[in-house]
Amino acid sequence: MKRFTKAALPFVVVSALALAGCSSDDADTANAEGSSDALSGTVTLYTSEPQEKIDEIIAGFTEQHPDVTVETFRAGTGELTARIATEQETGEVQADVLLAADVPTFEAYVEDDMLAPLEVDNVTELDETYVDSEGYWVGTRVIPTVLAYNTDVVDSPPESWQELTDEEYAGQISMPNPDVSGAAAFNAAVWLDDENLGEDWLDDVMDNDPTILESNGPVGQAVADGTTGVGVVVDYLARELGEQGSPIDLVYPTDGAPYVSQPAGVFSDTENPEVANAFIDYLISEEGQTTAVEQSYLPVRSDVGVPEGAPEMDDLELLDPDLDHIAEIQSESVDHFNSLLN
Repeated sequence: MKRFTKAALPFVVVSALALAGCSSDDADTANAEGSSDALSGTVTLYTSEPQEKIDEIIAGFTEQHPDVTVETFRAGTGELTARIATEQETGEVQADVLLAADVPTFEAYVEDDMLAPLEVDNVTELDETYVDSEGYWVGTRVIPTVLAYNTDVVDSPPESWQELTDEEYAGQISMPNPDVSGAAAFNAAVWLDDENLGEDWLDDVMDNDPTILESNGPVGQAVADGTTGVGVVVDYLARELGEQGSPIDLVYPTDGAPYVSQPAGVFSDTENPEVANAFIDYLISEEGQTTAVEQSYLPVRSDVGVPEGAPEMDDLELLDPDLDHIAEIQSESVDHFNSLLN
């Protein structure tokens, strides 16, 4: 089970620094003049968030900072990383902020000196599990991968990863493509590294002839319309489809759910670091996390509740691998996954 422990890490906490250098007279002056917010300018966000969800987040942020414009490029994690690599080779990264699926992607950018240390206030309110100990990225929501199933098609759904190898699910499973989905790439590494799963388990799953779809969205839809009875998919999608009336339910695997924390970081090439950091601070603020919960995500804070119908965070059985090791093996794990398809 997941236990909440607040982070106490080497981030620059903006409000504390401001207070240290600000007299009470300065504060009174700022209050007398109204809002002291002077943020302005444009930042570019690269993200794998669904467009509707990121639009809601940006609307909340710009309501607080009306002189800021957030421009967005939205794509799957694989396309984002390819775009960033091309930009890095030809000059400089055009994004200020990256909000995408998995920690290994961010660790690679830290290794290449592409991210700047964050300067955010709300990091102290987060579970330390979702915060980089060196201060370069911070998780923004908890997104476990679960077993979704069509209630009209499947009478006895699998309750664990091990059960996916049962013959009764042959030809009935759909999974996202790890070349496209950052969460799927991360999952491949976690599964192969897990002593209770590993290569033999993945071989047996592939013997059940799963359908590999482009990303989590098509997997969720395939389960919802009964094209496949069972889907390996992120939990919020299954929850949303059920709320919309589809005959779909989900199981958090009893042998543990791999999860991504949708990290956010600031590129070192940014020309507007203050606004970039403010955007990330909003993502992990109480208001930003309340929006995440309303969007059916599990939060990285303990003071905003959970989506309706979701388990409490302390009741979740989450797989907790060594993230540094997962970062090292993720690429070869995706290659191994793909080799089994061939």
